[in-house]
Amino acid sequence: MSTLQLKQVMKEHAIRQEDMAREMGIARPTLAALINHGQWPRTMDIEALKGVCIAFLKDCGVGDRALATVFEEVPEPRVQDVAPAVSPVSSTTDEEDHAMLLRKQGLAPAAKKHFGLFRDPLADESVTSHEDVFVSPDIRYVREGMWQTARHGGFIAVVGESGSGKSTLRKDLIDRISRENARVIVIQPSVEGMEDNDTKGKTLKAGHIAEAILADVAPLQTVHSSPEKRFRQVRSALRDSHRSGNQHVLVIEEAHGLPIPTLKHLKRFFEIEDGFCKVLSIILIGQSELRDKLNESDPRVREVVQRCELIELQPLDTRLEDYIRFKFDRAGKPVAEVVDQGAIDMIRTRLMTTRPGQGRGGFGKQQAVSLLYPLAVNNLLTACMNLAADLGSPKVTADVVKEV
Repeated sequence: MSTLQLKQVMKEHAIRQEDMAREMGIARPTLAALINHGQWPRTMDIEALKGVCIAFLKDCGVGDRALATVFEEVPEPRVQDVAPAVSPVSSTTDEEDHAMLLRKQGLAPAAKKHFGLFRDPLADESVTSHEDVFVSPDIRYVREGMWQTARHGGFIAVVGESGSGKSTLRKDLIDRISRENARVIVIQPSVEGMEDNDTKGKTLKAGHIAEAILADVAPLQTVHSSPEKRFRQVRSALRDSHRSGNQHVLVIEEAHGLPIPTLKHLKRFFEIEDGFCKVLSIILIGQSELRDKLNESDPRVREVVQRCELIELQPLDTRLEDYIRFKFDRAGKPVAEVVDQGAIDMIRTRLMTTRPGQGRGGFGKQQAVSLLYPLAVNNLLTACMNLAADLGSPKVTADVVKEV
């Protein structure tokens, strides 16, 4: 592969990739593949693209002498000979390009046709039943922990990064309760607009949780306006329902937005009993901020921490290949026909980063951090498939992944 002289011309005239890509009507990764490796998109009229490019360069003040050579190929420099790029045309020129996590991606119709797919194997809509849920040993542990808590009691907090699959496991739990006809009443307070203070949004208070319990456990009862009577009503309703053979589980999603006082009040809901039996289980689901709030060194939540088991959703890491294969198998497409092994290895590399570790007296040495969560993998691989189709590449390769 060769680099086009166009890359140097854009650098000399401070022309940004995103501006050029927008003018040419192509994706920025497609432009990157063009200027870095001389790969023209096979699905578009090359001469028309050249004409648009030349016109835009003229508007940017590029002279005729430079315009005459912009599409000439020059040898691609070896990686070890190149200093880190700082120019506007580099694929890592600004904060947006440095970000390792892509925005939500959708598989283009052209990419579906190119790879012979009738549906997007990586879209959220591809998960329509429990059979579509990928289960690794780590995920199975979290899944069973939620199930056992719902069926037999307990208080757990499921913590995971954005896109790690927390909501999918919540849906799977509710679906499993229905599939197995388990006598479990799921109580899910509304969390729309919930924040941990009333400045940014609305806090979820104990009174709101009491109303949610009564709405699901005793929907025909009129909720008392007096807080004292309302909480007595909650205890009575839970005990009566428990004696009739029901289990109850309170599931709060986005629990990282819970204020500290509400976390403390949850401990009191959890301790409602009928004899020796607790009548309400609790499952909190939230991002890493929830782990920080449940810090055992914080005296405000020590009573909660002593009763709440913290379970973390781990990144895919060594299960990445299994995950990708599973998603394509569910779509009826062998993954080897779409993605080669080198691309999978490069996806793993792209979604690994480093952060300063905590050392004595401040930050310590850099630590490796994995971002290999399902949503991040889905978005990156979808963008790679779109680019591969645009370039006419029969498979997603490591080179394609590099250019996204």
